[in-house]
Amino acid sequence: MTAPHPPKDFAPAVASAAPHSPPVKGDDRQRLMRLASIASLVVAASMIVAKLVSWMMTDSVGMLASLADSLLDLVASAVTFWAIRAAAAPPDEEHRFGHGKAEPIAALAQAGFVIGTSVLVAVQAMHQLINPMPLSHVGVGMAVMAAACVLTTGLVLWQRWVYQQTHSVAVKADSLHYQADLGINLVVLLAFWITDLVGWWWLDGVMGLGIALVLLRSAWHIGRSAMDMLMDRELPDNERALIVQTVQQHGGVASLHDLKTRMAGADRFIQMHLEMDGQLSLYQAHALSDQVEEALRQLFPQAEIIIHQDPVGVETIPDMAKV
Repeated sequence: MTAPHPPKDFAPAVASAAPHSPPVKGDDRQRLMRLASIASLVVAASMIVAKLVSWMMTDSVGMLASLADSLLDLVASAVTFWAIRAAAAPPDEEHRFGHGKAEPIAALAQAGFVIGTSVLVAVQAMHQLINPMPLSHVGVGMAVMAAACVLTTGLVLWQRWVYQQTHSVAVKADSLHYQADLGINLVVLLAFWITDLVGWWWLDGVMGLGIALVLLRSAWHIGRSAMDMLMDRELPDNERALIVQTVQQHGGVASLHDLKTRMAGADRFIQMHLEMDGQLSLYQAHALSDQVEEALRQLFPQAEIIIHQDPVGVETIPDMAKV
């Protein structure tokens, strides 16, 4: 029996499809994720102390905004640390599919924290715009923000590398937050310098409003990614197309339907119905399904794959591009 050609609608996507399986798996993956979360906790705690002292000396809204963001960083990083530990727990009787969704739950909590911080910053910024007040000890503020930029840059680079190795959505969310934090630190540093140079005290309020907008944008990206995973959104089109193409490369498979996919943390879940020659024995059908499953597992090593066998013609699919 000859397998049908891949559907035309899938052809462009398959050409560029590349499964996103993490290079590092198992205990090494969990170790890297824990190290990333611990590093973010240490950096956040260090910056909170430095920024608190600096804010008390400068009375800057920008510094207050940055301090609030660092407090948020500490809380968010603590949530991420919990999520990584929870997601690493193996499946149990009450959680047969594992605990991977702890990661998007943590990311969603981070998005909520970011929104709260942005509101606080916006209120303080409006107050500074309406009643601009001179800043004091600007040099101290500049030194603290410069140090914060160096620490945050190092952390973001480390988190990016860890994400490339683990594909952890929790680490990615934490990294996005710290990337926004880096931008905030740079803006605050620049504002301190300009304010000290030309005496534009109102710039402190403008900077605070800008930071609030950046935080809201960051919350949108983090929250959207988390909700996609919590709502069991299908895998990207290129990955689904690759699944279809891989299945259809097996000569004994006439077609497939009811392809369903989702993701929880770094784990993928794939299930489908395969149509085969109805004259095959149960043993032969099972062996063919095992071959298909093994081929898919080469592409998605951490996937849980469920295949149901159907005789040819049990279900008609008019448009294979919709599977």
